[in-house]
Amino acid sequence: MMNKLIAQIEKGKPFFEKLSRNIYLRAIRDGFISAMPVILFSSLFLLIAFVPNIFGFTWSKQMEGILMKPYIYTMGLVAFLVAGTTAKSLTDSYNRKLDTTQQINFLSTMLASMCGFLLLAAEQVKDGGYMNAFMGTKGLLTAFLSAFVTVIIYHFCTKKNITIKMPKEVPPNISQVFKDIIPFSLVILVLYGLDLLIHLTVHTTVAEAILKIFEPLFTAADGWVGITIIFGAFAFFWFVGIHGPSIVEPAIAAITYANIETNFKLVHAGEHADKILTSGTQMFIVTMGGTGATLVVPFMFMWLAKSKRNKAIGRASVVPTFFGVNEPILFGAPLVLNPIFFIPFVFAPIANVWIFKFFVDVLGMNSFSVNLPWTTPGPLGIVMGTGFGIWAFILAIVLILVDIVIYYPFLKVYDNEILKEELDKSNDKKSEQLQDKVRQNFDTAKADKILTQDEPVTRQTETPDTSVASEEPINVLVLCAGGGTSGLLANALNKFASEYGENITAAAGSYGAHMDIMKDYQLVILAPQVASNYEDIKFDTDRLGIKLAKTQGAEYIELTRDGEKALHFVKAQFQ
Repeated sequence: MMNKLIAQIEKGKPFFEKLSRNIYLRAIRDGFISAMPVILFSSLFLLIAFVPNIFGFTWSKQMEGILMKPYIYTMGLVAFLVAGTTAKSLTDSYNRKLDTTQQINFLSTMLASMCGFLLLAAEQVKDGGYMNAFMGTKGLLTAFLSAFVTVIIYHFCTKKNITIKMPKEVPPNISQVFKDIIPFSLVILVLYGLDLLIHLTVHTTVAEAILKIFEPLFTAADGWVGITIIFGAFAFFWFVGIHGPSIVEPAIAAITYANIETNFKLVHAGEHADKILTSGTQMFIVTMGGTGATLVVPFMFMWLAKSKRNKAIGRASVVPTFFGVNEPILFGAPLVLNPIFFIPFVFAPIANVWIFKFFVDVLGMNSFSVNLPWTTPGPLGIVMGTGFGIWAFILAIVLILVDIVIYYPFLKVYDNEILKEELDKSNDKKSEQLQDKVRQNFDTAKADKILTQDEPVTRQTETPDTSVASEEPINVLVLCAGGGTSGLLANALNKFASEYGENITAAAGSYGAHMDIMKDYQLVILAPQVASNYEDIKFDTDRLGIKLAKTQGAEYIELTRDGEKALHFVKAQFQ
């Protein structure tokens, strides 16, 4: 029955994959990725300024002001910055559909979007200057609006060739200035017109009006039903082979970061920080140990499983999963696409966020008020992100115990199946078929790389074949969703190239942040998790004269392990 259910769910996969490729959702996601150094950097100053308070030490007001200035001038302007980065990402997407001679100037769209955002969010004050209340996280929705309007207008003007044409004798850089005057002016006029209209009708800024419109949605998303749907979707999409964050994160990004700032202000004012839907909730409660709340699973495999295979997978997965890298257990067991683990994989994250909400709403625990890197170990992230309160320590222990209870019966069923296969070698087709299915739907390279480190090397040492060494240097860019998995193949290629005497250099990157660096490479390789973007990026690589290749799960794994195949794969793209 569970197999039939999952088969039905998988039928909807093409629709959700198409949704994850939506250029507006992608622009929001990539805009945030570009701004992430600002967000994480600013959080350091929050920790330095206010964590000592917990231990009885308080900075002077002057010193507190010194420590908080970098935060105010970074995180306090994050919406202004995201208006530019989102416009840049959306411009790149539109440019893929335009002729090479009709490209939109992304620098101009960034500037126009940021200027337009100021018109919508920054209210003037009588003695000069402007108010910055909506230039931080409260203005993120307005930042997206400004970016979308800006790029749509630029695209229309470019497509219809609405521009000031200069004589051919005028240098290109001067011509570009005049070419951008009309779309830039239209953006400012449209957004300023919107600002005037809102002031005349509701007597406030566009940013504040948008916030009031979406306030009921924010409240609903922070409720029991909202958090259940949102965080259940993360695990659900991942289980059936879809990159869940590409769909869910853009929809909630503005809420999560705004709630972090709201919680911080509440804590600083001595009040209860009660906003549940935050980035910390996502990273350290819902995905404690990775998607599916799998922190406890490798330990259970290692200590409670009877099969040798599951014990070995548990040992190899413990350390990476502790830091939120759970591919070894996801694809090694596997948990994903495995009907036995469907219920705990989806329900454990939901149970975790329910318990967290109970601790916050009923027991009075403070929610997350600071942004931390996602690689922070889950229990430590809970304690640090919520202010080192006693309830945070208790919550971490409770979540671990609850997740053990949820996963245990399903682990026992699965372990008995694997144990039976180990005893009956002729009955191992089911496990092999499941592994093949996982490799077809996921990028399992990272998992395979880590798991094989726990196995003895059985392959004979090969003598490097230098007879096929490259004369011309080849620079390879490997792309994945976040820049982590792509590092496995990039590092492997560099290692193999050195061993075999090949003139090949590889680097890793994340899809969405590749536009400005692609020109320095002769080949771009897409990891399986972003292979669905092949047609989109092909516009860019063809325009730049760059080779493009995509990989499948099992193939990608093999390329990270077999040096000769990896190098021939690269060279075959140029034949």
